[in-house]
Amino acid sequence: MRTYYCLAFLIWSCMLHVVQLTPSPKRTNKYLHPERIMGLSQDAGKTLHRTKRGWMWNQFFLLEEYTGPDTQYVGKLHTDQDKGDGNLKYILTGDGAGSLFVIDENTGDIHAAKKLDREEKSLYVLRAKAIDRKTGRQVEPESEFIIKIHDINDNEPKFTKDIYTASVPEMSGVGTSVLQVTATDADDANYGNSAKVVYSILQGQPYFSVDPDTGIIKTALPDMSRENREQYQVVIQAKDMGGQMGGLSGTTTVNITLTDVNDNPPRFPQSTYQFSSPESAPLGTPLGRIKANDPDVGENAEIEYSISNGDGSDVFDIITDKDTQEGIITVKKQLDFENKMLYTLRVEAANSHPDPRFLQLGPFKDTALVKISVEDIDEPPVFSRASYLIEVDEDAKEESIIGQVVAQDPDTTKNAIKYSVDRHTDLDRIFNIHSGNGSIFISKSLDREETPWHNITVIATEINNPKQSSQISVFIRILDINDHAPEFSKYYETFVCENAKAGQLIQTVSAMDKDAPPQGHKFFFELVPEFAVHPNFSIVDNKDNTAGIMTRRNGYSRSKMSTYLLPIIIFDNDYPIQSSTGTLTIRVCACDSRGNMQSCNAEALLLSTGLSTGALIAILLCIIILLVLVVLFAALKRQRKKEPLIISKDDVRDNIVTYNDEGGGEEDTQAFDIGTLRNPEAREESKMRRDVIPETIFQIRRTAPLWENIDVQDFIHRRLKENDIDPTAPPYDSLATYAYEGNDSIANSLSSLESLTTDGNQDYDYLSDWGPRFKKLADMYGGDDSDRD
Repeated sequence: MRTYYCLAFLIWSCMLHVVQLTPSPKRTNKYLHPERIMGLSQDAGKTLHRTKRGWMWNQFFLLEEYTGPDTQYVGKLHTDQDKGDGNLKYILTGDGAGSLFVIDENTGDIHAAKKLDREEKSLYVLRAKAIDRKTGRQVEPESEFIIKIHDINDNEPKFTKDIYTASVPEMSGVGTSVLQVTATDADDANYGNSAKVVYSILQGQPYFSVDPDTGIIKTALPDMSRENREQYQVVIQAKDMGGQMGGLSGTTTVNITLTDVNDNPPRFPQSTYQFSSPESAPLGTPLGRIKANDPDVGENAEIEYSISNGDGSDVFDIITDKDTQEGIITVKKQLDFENKMLYTLRVEAANSHPDPRFLQLGPFKDTALVKISVEDIDEPPVFSRASYLIEVDEDAKEESIIGQVVAQDPDTTKNAIKYSVDRHTDLDRIFNIHSGNGSIFISKSLDREETPWHNITVIATEINNPKQSSQISVFIRILDINDHAPEFSKYYETFVCENAKAGQLIQTVSAMDKDAPPQGHKFFFELVPEFAVHPNFSIVDNKDNTAGIMTRRNGYSRSKMSTYLLPIIIFDNDYPIQSSTGTLTIRVCACDSRGNMQSCNAEALLLSTGLSTGALIAILLCIIILLVLVVLFAALKRQRKKEPLIISKDDVRDNIVTYNDEGGGEEDTQAFDIGTLRNPEAREESKMRRDVIPETIFQIRRTAPLWENIDVQDFIHRRLKENDIDPTAPPYDSLATYAYEGNDSIANSLSSLESLTTDGNQDYDYLSDWGPRFKKLADMYGGDDSDRD
């Protein structure tokens, strides 16, 4: 549809130099077309002055989403200066000029070049110009006008979310608000009903409803139960045009969950439960589990179990397992099959968090009957007491019975019992027990003063089943018998001054007794009958287990009597009465005027001989010096015995005697007298070895005398041969020097140091025949490996 707007402007000239512009709009077919007519009046022969003329513009209206075959006509621009000769040019600028809106520069017709969308832009502001083609000057000033886009219903309502999630407590009343959904329409809400949205429910009836104007979803049925159905899916529609036919619509999904409330009490699936337990089950042992079902969830399903009544309420207990909501029945007291074989309990299960709104539905608890049977087992013997205390006098005779323990089999079979003593508790085997009747008797004598208490363990064992045994502690207290006599509590060093007066207290004595009488100790002191009337001292009993020693005369003399012995009898007060005699040694000492001791009898005797302290010290020093000399003499004598047999420089053991003078050979008799070697007497034939003391096992072999005419070389060879076969020759390496310097020796070295290099080894087996003193040498030289060893 094309709409034309025509606007005629009539300009009248009232004055020569004033031109008044009067706009005159005209409307055709409900749409306005503005025209600006610009006039210029001229008088012949006179110059006319142009004045600024005002343009009157109205709004142009254009439909969005135009789909016609031609471009959509918008309107026409025109001025009165346009003579139709094509001399004027119309120019359009502003929003969408040239792209969305095009103008015919000759006629001023405006067209929309493209389809427009109001939701993108609802109005456009443009500017119009009229220019003289020849001069390029504007014949009219630039003016502004508006093109407004009319809306059509081209957008459906859209929800803010594609899927909504909501929850509502079960058992809620009708009309309880659940959730509000919102949909928006992009169309113009001020133009028609294109943007007016109405809500409706497509899915979810009859459980829920929706308010058509606000989109609030509400419950539509009362007392909906989560236990019956927990999840609901509701589809909501939003439609524009006020819900009228032809309107556009959009939908969304709302997932609604019914939340749990405590509207169901717990219920036991069965009315009676049965369990069994051995009578030996320890305390706290679980016997079984029971569970009450509650269709609620969370804390609404939490259950507390208790024993309401029954004959076993004090024997058994029930606790709640918070994880599984089960009741665990446990042993509370020790079971005894012989005492009771069957127990009956009434167990109650109640909700921990009941909801007051639903209490009218009934009590939120349930009860069940639990029966527990006790099973008989073979139990160990049971003693008649938890422990035994036996008292016995310490003078009790051996093999005498001091007490008895009693145990019996608690089972119905009543097996026979035998008794024994745990020897780990009676290592000295002082006590024993009769295996048949449990009588305890003494095997050794007792001594309270040594061990006042004995703690032993008695074991009772079933004869038919030795694995079944029990033990009990027996505490044996040894009762005291007055079998020890009292005696002085300590050793007393008593002295009396020479200048003491009669009736003077010189010592207070006390007594002790190993016994422990029930009434406590009571001691009495007196002198022995022979000294009942002592001329020098007396004793006074203080009645408090002490006694005082008193002098009976004035003055005492050390020279006459330096020490007094005073025998004292001490009695106790128990039965039988025990007594002992203690002798008190009293020394006579010199004292000062205040009674302080200065010196006693030992030093006084020395002083009486006229010896001073210095003399005593000198005597002691002499004695010490004499002892030192004796010790030194003994040490020197022992050292002499240990000296080696050969200590002189002439010892030929491993010694080399060097003569550092070079004589004139055999012709030189002054440098060295070789006749010494030729003289047989120069050799100590009968001289024995000085390094050892040989036994007279072998006779010293005497060699034949050598005459001085014998050749020296032959003499040395003979001496070497004698030395090799001589059993008395030293068994160790030695060097015999004969100071003969001749031709090369066939025997090479005369020393046995190089004997290892010879072709043959010497035979030292004869050393083993020399006796025990040469055993070590025989071991060293007698074997094949002696040299290597």
